[in-house]
Amino acid sequence: MCLAIPGRISQISQGVVGFPVGTVDFDGVAREVGLAFVPEATVGDYVIVHAGFAISKIDEGEAMQTLALLRQLRDQTWPAGQAPALPDSEPPITSP
Repeated sequence: MCLAIPGRISQISQGVVGFPVGTVDFDGVAREVGLAFVPEATVGDYVIVHAGFAISKIDEGEAMQTLALLRQLRDQTWPAGQAPALPDSEPPITSP
């Protein structure tokens, strides 16, 4: 089973090998994501991301619903303030 997370594209640029790369906001955490599989995506779009690559676009309502469910799961798993810290950064994605 795979887990893909929705996020909102806040910036798009060209990666080092010419494929588009976007900065995607995952509920307050920004990550660099490969956009080669969703060339139609634009700034402001919501995408589903798996393993560092956007694999499809989704509408805002579906993204918000999924994020709410993930927050609920987090809150049921860890007491308030006890959730594991997220890493400050990840290595950039250089090619799809």
